[in-house]
Amino acid sequence: MRIFHLSAECYPVAKVGGLADVVGALPKYQNLLGMQAAVVMPYYNRKFVQENEFETVFQSSTLLGIRRLYFEILKEKTDKLGFELYLVKIPGLIDRENIYSYPDETEQFIAFQIAFLDWISYSQQKPDLIHCHDHHSGLVPFLLYHSKLYTRLADTPTIFTIHNGQYHGAFGWDKLSYLPEIDLTKTGLLDWAGGINPLACAVKCCWRYTTVSPTYLEELTINSNGLEYLFYLEKAKGVGIINGIDTDIWDPKTDLMIAEKFSIKMQAKGKQANKEALCSRFNLSPDVPLVSFIGRLVIEKGADLLATAMEQSFNEHPGKFNFLVLGAGDKEMESELLQLKDFYPDQCTAFIGYDEALAHQVYAGSDFLLMPSRVEPCGLNQLYSLRYGTLPMVRSTGGLKDTVIDFGDEGGYGIRYNNASVEDICIAVSRALVLYDNTKHLQALRKLMMSLDFSWDRSAKEYINLYESLNLTI
Repeated sequence: MRIFHLSAECYPVAKVGGLADVVGALPKYQNLLGMQAAVVMPYYNRKFVQENEFETVFQSSTLLGIRRLYFEILKEKTDKLGFELYLVKIPGLIDRENIYSYPDETEQFIAFQIAFLDWISYSQQKPDLIHCHDHHSGLVPFLLYHSKLYTRLADTPTIFTIHNGQYHGAFGWDKLSYLPEIDLTKTGLLDWAGGINPLACAVKCCWRYTTVSPTYLEELTINSNGLEYLFYLEKAKGVGIINGIDTDIWDPKTDLMIAEKFSIKMQAKGKQANKEALCSRFNLSPDVPLVSFIGRLVIEKGADLLATAMEQSFNEHPGKFNFLVLGAGDKEMESELLQLKDFYPDQCTAFIGYDEALAHQVYAGSDFLLMPSRVEPCGLNQLYSLRYGTLPMVRSTGGLKDTVIDFGDEGGYGIRYNNASVEDICIAVSRALVLYDNTKHLQALRKLMMSLDFSWDRSAKEYINLYESLNLTI
């Protein structure tokens, strides 16, 4: 089965968040199960592109309104990622360094989608399925089925995966002319709240849509930034599939990014060695519990609560634990955390930015991972932490609720709390400190966590089962 995955991100080519991790792993594991999955994404002038060899497999031009755009499709020569990787390059529009935040971002992603469709149409390809990820590729299902340019492809099944329903990519009707010739009687499929909404359009037009956890599928009907009624209407088309993690990359037994590799059997020694290396780097004591936060410093992640909650917990438990932050985002939140570091230099540190190698070391060396998210469609950080024997402390929402069972419940191994609030975070910290003092129980939980299967093997099979349910020939 020939599958094209369309995405704005793909690890290790270009990454901002979990979208990249998913698209960088799912196709590889699908191929191991006998599929022919490939990834198509925009070209970014970044390290991966600069250090690897690409060949031009297609060249043409297309129209964005009245603007003629020349584009080429580049293919990574060796398939080193475990799948074919194609980049859409448009000089002056899709050839920059950053992924997002350009003033012409709408034009970038519309052009990306049109160029992709032109390529597979003009080159006479006939994929068995097109799998679109987030709003950046959300217009593809509509254009496939309602543009005369792509009639040959109009029976191609489409799956649309929502990694974060808060971002829609909406734009005004004044940019309708950017789209190729369409059936104007179908423009209602583009519309939501008086504008063109790619995410809403994809949900309406795709054959099936998926969310990255079952609970998030339910939550979209009550919190999706204005699309709640749409998700209520289209709920029958939806399927929740928990993301997996790439167990080749995230494996404490082989991870070259951590100070000391370790197995489940040697987790006590390995965790301590990595904790000592991490604490040494940041001048923290390795003799007390280390609670860490990794992620974007934004309201959705509950990062606005961190400074106040940690200050209260430091005062309630003076000298009893340390706190480490790895992330960047809202400047005010960054400032609050840096001030907290200044007030409690022996207990708190903050690395503003993102460092992949450091992230691996934090997962390996921390005792607890704090995730007080207000919105978390799936979450990968808690899955990485489980893999490295670091107990997740999560708010009960989205994929966090689906993947973390409180250690007070039967079969549990994490800490869960109901509210994204300072009070609930402080209670979670207190519970963590009590658990830390029970060494035997903590070691047993670590062994249990590290034995759990959240690999892409399982998740990839679920996606293939979904494809099969569309009555496709595999």
